[in-house]
Amino acid sequence: QVQLVESGGGLVHPGGSLTLSCALSQNIMSGNAIGWYRQAPPGKERELVARVMAYGMTIYEDSVKGRFTISRDDSANTVQLLMDYVQVEDTGTYYCNVVPSSLGTGWGQGTQVHVYS
Repeated sequence: QVQLVESGGGLVHPGGSLTLSCALSQNIMSGNAIGWYRQAPPGKERELVARVMAYGMTIYEDSVKGRFTISRDDSANTVQLLMDYVQVEDTGTYYCNVVPSSLGTGWGQGTQVHVYS
């Protein structure tokens, strides 16, 4: 059963692009703001980098503004994060979850992004 399943991570050079995808259970996605969180290095608290409200408004953390684009498809219960012009500092494990995450029921496995020169 789908709860939170992230995919799309990988290795990329600075300036490149990646698209992350998240499949969510309908009960998690419906009516909730959904965000992408980054954890780097492992064990550090997850940082919210982008969120999309239930009605579509998007908010970005300053370091990714203008480079990342978050979108949601409620008919498919998916949320995507388009990462353009990636930087070494974008390296980490990316997770999707409701915003705030304290309203969620746990975390998925995440998907790893490694930006290297």
